[in-house]
Amino acid sequence: MDINNTYDIIIIGAGPAGLTAAIYACRASKKTLILEAKNYGGQIITAKDIENYPATPHISGFDLATQMYTQALELGADVKFETVLDISSDKRVLTNKATYQTKAIIIATGSDYRKLGLDNEERLTGKGISYCATCDGKFFRGKEVAVTGGGNSALEDALYLSDLCSKVYLIHRRDEFRGDAATLNRIKSKENIEIILNTNVTKINGEDFISSIEITDKDNNTKELNISGLFIAVGRIPYNENFGKTIELDDNGYAISGEDCKTNVPGIFVAGDFRTKTLRQLVTATGDGAVAAVNAIAYINTYNKGDILN
Repeated sequence: MDINNTYDIIIIGAGPAGLTAAIYACRASKKTLILEAKNYGGQIITAKDIENYPATPHISGFDLATQMYTQALELGADVKFETVLDISSDKRVLTNKATYQTKAIIIATGSDYRKLGLDNEERLTGKGISYCATCDGKFFRGKEVAVTGGGNSALEDALYLSDLCSKVYLIHRRDEFRGDAATLNRIKSKENIEIILNTNVTKINGEDFISSIEITDKDNNTKELNISGLFIAVGRIPYNENFGKTIELDDNGYAISGEDCKTNVPGIFVAGDFRTKTLRQLVTATGDGAVAAVNAIAYINTYNKGDILN
């Protein structure tokens, strides 16, 4: 193996979790490579204004991601924009351009919000359509909004928004919710939440900003709701297609991991939205990145010293 293709730690993904892991790894003097298929920053790069990151009350996602990326580079991280095709338990990483050998792998590929697949959905995302109530709810204070989904995320989004918005429509395509009963009971006690069951969102209207949605029930009856915001909470899709043969995934495709960010394969760690966890937020992603890097460093120093690099 060419020495130029060998590393102490390879990080897959250049979002907040991966970039934080790189910062920690480089500060520990580990030869570090970040592999990213698209652009650095992950989903956070599209956020216009981040208000819930400690000590940074107002910053755009682009600016925050760029600062993290620049910091990783200045500390010595290598970055290659390549698509990872496969990883192995012996810490080989195959991309569309090369094969790399490493002592430890940190997977930080994240996940994406599941979409409804409707016309205008992508165009109006950030213009009335959101996938994160805690991130964007404040923009809809005093307005009428809708939440679509049937799990705990949708229920919790509706509760959160009910304290900010004048009216919240909670729309679910089935006749009962998958979320827990206690949360549902709290929703039913809220006067400004209207539950609409057996109904799908079938159309999104608006030019520069969302103006209304069309909903269709099981009998094919349609109705238009004039709203200022639509919060879509129909699940997430982890970027796992190239890792399931090597590490253990749960039924939803997330890497099974505890708070130590370890997988079932020694020397392979996960960080951020790709792993099993309760809260998927910027602050938990960066926390995971730090934990994964520290444990990867300990793994190298304790168990794998000298296997690849002197």
